Amino acid sequence: MTEGNFVDYVKVHISSGNGGKGSAHLRREKYVAKGGPDGGDGGRGGHVIIKGNKNLWTLIHYKFKRHFKAGHGEHGGKQRSTGADGEDVFLEVPLGTVIRDSASNNILFEITEDQEERIILEGGMGGRGNWHFKSATNQTPRYAQPGISGQDAQITLELKVLADVGLVGFPNAGKSTLLSVMTSAKPKIADYEFTTLKPNLGIVQYRDFQSFVMADIPGIIEGAAEGKGLGHYFLRHIERNATLLFLIPADSKDISREYEILLDELRRYNPELLDKNRLLAISKCDLLDEELIQEMKEEMKADFKDIPYIFISSVSQMGIQELKDTLWKLLNE
Repeated sequence: MTEGNFVDYVKVHISSGNGGKGSAHLRREKYVAKGGPDGGDGGRGGHVIIKGNKNLWTLIHYKFKRHFKAGHGEHGGKQRSTGADGEDVFLEVPLGTVIRDSASNNILFEITEDQEERIILEGGMGGRGNWHFKSATNQTPRYAQPGISGQDAQITLELKVLADVGLVGFPNAGKSTLLSVMTSAKPKIADYEFTTLKPNLGIVQYRDFQSFVMADIPGIIEGAAEGKGLGHYFLRHIERNATLLFLIPADSKDISREYEILLDELRRYNPELLDKNRLLAISKCDLLDEELIQEMKEEMKADFKDIPYIFISSVSQMGIQELKDTLWKLLNE
């Protein structure tokens, strides 16, 4: 999937249908001159329904169509015939989609299961026909209820990627390269910051035909929690990952300092992110010899007591299998 096709945030305008009018018909047949009221009820207006679809990975199908309107209910007829209900409109979304009210930005609900349906706008009720209003003192009512009008709303669809492992790191830390080595994904890779502008997903094949999903999240910069860089456009995707894989290159000036900055950005965005499993991977270790790696391990023992770490190289495949084993263990604890 190319970056241009990954759409994770759209605003759409939705309208439910009007209810049909009740009928004020009076029964008239050949030998029944004054048969009394027999007007039927109007049909209800169509609902607007959000539906989960596990086969969708993006909101691309809402990129060019932003207005959705349900059908109106039919009017009631004679002989107590009820009008047909208006046609419902279904908005299919990928799992992990949050639906917000655009005006208040409040979360209305989330879709997390396949084929899950939630009515977001109900259609207007149909009006009652005149036969409902007959009584001993009013035997021929010549009036009926009008249908209730439908509703309009502006909603925001916000996709949070569902992945087992999320890659967290500064721009150009080697996240996309690692994803391309561990999975069949083909993310854009280049030697400049913010090469990745949208999350990339890949499936990691593990032993015995087992697998897990890994997401390459665009790089974090200091101040991302306040919206700097790509800010909130990518931090929301980290919320749905079971395990966070921190990636820091071996040629970093201060690994401990970079890790603390990354951790602090997550803490400021959402403190609950710190409750997730964490693993630190030192990337680009093909730049180091064995002696230098051992020195770095000794230095890191004091700073990283609460988090497991591993030395890897996507280019030489160093530590890749060990990384898969560690991630699988964390995911199944």
